[in-house]
Amino acid sequence: MSVITRPWGRLTLAGKIILPLLALMIALPVLLLIGWASGLLPWLLGIGGQLVGDNIDVVRFLLAATAILLFTVPTAFVIIFMEMKIIAFINLRVGPNRIGPWGTLSSVVHGLKVLVKEDYTPTGADPIVFTWAPVVTYLAAVLALLVIPFAPGLVGLDMNIGLLYFFAIAGLSVVGLMMGGWASFNKYSLLGALRATAQVISYELPLLLAPVGVIMLAGTLSLNQIVINQSGNFWNWYVFQQPLAFLIFFIAATAEGNRAPFDLTEADSEIVAGFATEYSGMRFGFFFFAEYVSVFILSALTVVLFLGGWNAPLDIAPLLDFLNISINAAAIDPGGLGMGLLFLVALGVPLAILGLTLVVGMLFSHWGWIKSLVVAFILFNVIVGAAIGLWAYMAFEVVAGLFWFTGKTFTLAFVFVWMRGTLPRVRIDQLMGWAWKWLVEIALLNIFLTAGAILIVQELARA
Repeated sequence: MSVITRPWGRLTLAGKIILPLLALMIALPVLLLIGWASGLLPWLLGIGGQLVGDNIDVVRFLLAATAILLFTVPTAFVIIFMEMKIIAFINLRVGPNRIGPWGTLSSVVHGLKVLVKEDYTPTGADPIVFTWAPVVTYLAAVLALLVIPFAPGLVGLDMNIGLLYFFAIAGLSVVGLMMGGWASFNKYSLLGALRATAQVISYELPLLLAPVGVIMLAGTLSLNQIVINQSGNFWNWYVFQQPLAFLIFFIAATAEGNRAPFDLTEADSEIVAGFATEYSGMRFGFFFFAEYVSVFILSALTVVLFLGGWNAPLDIAPLLDFLNISINAAAIDPGGLGMGLLFLVALGVPLAILGLTLVVGMLFSHWGWIKSLVVAFILFNVIVGAAIGLWAYMAFEVVAGLFWFTGKTFTLAFVFVWMRGTLPRVRIDQLMGWAWKWLVEIALLNIFLTAGAILIVQELARA
């Protein structure tokens, strides 16, 4: 065995990864050919297809959960980069500008840095609870995304009680925070966990009471149907029918997501880092990413409930019908060109880039031809990408809905970051008093006012 183990032990980490992959790439085609020739592979495919057909709901759930899990990582990276750049702008600093164009890859490097750091378990900690705490917190944030409708038909699980599911799953995040604080065997961590529990319990009430007015107007708990009810123009959005509920919900969501000025669960000036004091490596990374994923989730839910979801601010269809203008972008079929499409790509693209190079060279004569060519190539790709995006927006309702939904969501995420760079942290007694003395009462008042308005409108309609 030493003949095999000795060379393997001398390999670098990259070699230990690449060598098995090469062996797998060589063995896999051979195994596939043998399985196909023997009839074993078609038999397994038939059984697999039957199992998928019999359990299609389970398979759809697993695929949706996997897709959302993969979606959360780049989303967190984007919000982290936004936070670094926006706060740097507020503080009159440059911010990250070394890694990637304009520092766009800085957040990715931060993620890799967390991944390679030592994962340490302190003496006296409960290792099982200590390890599972960040997993519970992160998965609670991720699974809440299953019922968020991103665009028409683009939703992981369209439930008729989607809003109830969202609050039930999202509320589990505090369980992970409490597990981490208790299992760390650290007084600062325990204080942070107790603060998190008190804060979430307090602000869960106004967070749940605020959308009740929206539910009364929509007549459903389905998030998909709530968005559909806001279709049309921006004055049909519930933010204009429930402005008080929107304000309450936004304040409570800020506290629920542990965002400034309500980030008292990890207040570094008071309790070092709260529940995350003893965490390092990727276990800390799960807590870190969960916070930024929660920013996106809370922004997305606010958009769904109050800001029209995937609906555009203005419905231009009546205007186009009045002007007798018909746009059918889906009828554009590049494949209909046949061989002409091949010549267009092979000859048209280089000629267009060369033409742009001449234009750039004339506008900036002090540049060399290589720099002009590079700028022209980038400009050409931007123009083509914009043209394809515009065609997809007009041709597919899903693309248009996704465009407006992400635009609104990241605008609210920008507001969360803006608040962090502007507002000072409040005291714990101010935080708790604001929830119990003001938000809960105002939320209940909004419910009574909404109910009264609905009754008045119904009576006027009968009259």
